[in-house]
Amino acid sequence: MATVAVYFVASPLQYLAARQIARTHEAGHRQVLVWYQPGVGPIVRQEDWDAAVYLPWPRLKPLPGPFGRHRRLRENIRLVADAVGRADTLHLHSAVFDTEAINYFLHALPRATGARQMRARILPDGLISVRRYPLSRGKRLLQHLRRLRRLAAPELRFTPFAGDRIGSDAPFCDRIYVLPGMPHEYPAAKVVTLAPIAGPVSPIATAGLRRRALVIGQPLVGAGLLAEADLPVLSAAVRQWLRDRGIEEVLYKGHPKDPNRELSAPGDEVLVLDEPLELWMSRQHFSAVVGVRSTALLFARQVYGADTEVVAIGWDKVRFKSDQERRDMQRTFEQVGVKVLG
Repeated sequence: MATVAVYFVASPLQYLAARQIARTHEAGHRQVLVWYQPGVGPIVRQEDWDAAVYLPWPRLKPLPGPFGRHRRLRENIRLVADAVGRADTLHLHSAVFDTEAINYFLHALPRATGARQMRARILPDGLISVRRYPLSRGKRLLQHLRRLRRLAAPELRFTPFAGDRIGSDAPFCDRIYVLPGMPHEYPAAKVVTLAPIAGPVSPIATAGLRRRALVIGQPLVGAGLLAEADLPVLSAAVRQWLRDRGIEEVLYKGHPKDPNRELSAPGDEVLVLDEPLELWMSRQHFSAVVGVRSTALLFARQVYGADTEVVAIGWDKVRFKSDQERRDMQRTFEQVGVKVLG
């Protein structure tokens, strides 16, 4: 029997990080992907995994009839155990381990697969990963209440732990993956830094290429975030910033709710994708990614290395619900490493 790496993912970023880990740190092992948010499904490439299954969230999608949540938990364990098969060692990867949808696997999956060893490893999760989330007394009590399920089903034994709610301090966790350049507060002895999700690009590989930028569009005037008179000024600021960086080619990704492509300009290559933007971005290289206040900028900063500038422009023109909203959003962008101008 062999080592099997299992990845519980709930976002495109977690999926892309899991894929890199499978190809590098867990290379040579059986790879099993489990996604539990439906939005991840469109980016899953079955051929990249030995097995890939969708796991319905027990609280949101209980089985019909009495005790549907409880029965869904047991069904999920059987589903993942069938995908794993027999194993000697399990490496369970998740962005968080205190949720009931994931935690029960710590106890149940080794027993269901015959594994003699189990290690838990934490996936990067964007903004969630930049600081610790200590378990409150109420959360600790809830952990112990969840252990009562074992009275009805022995395999549903919740594994309690203290410290950070994601499990970074727990004895069962031996490794925490982080993205390059992202701040974190994890124990240094457990941390492993991944390569940029989009892949490192050598100067030799880019020497003959034109300097490209991706402009992320969003509805501004159409959403009431910008006065119509300010749109030409903001657009000019974006284009001047690109010229100052010697950008020779601009790709524009519009937003479904932005039919007017407010930030596009003549000469842009307008993207029409038949796959999720996140998956497409993970295969591209840009000298810069530019936008205004789109959350796609946060994703870009997390997948690209230091050789890509990620910038939010025009905040002196954009409307916010309050000064507090602006401060909170700016702190979030800057925590991740997105440069905010204006």
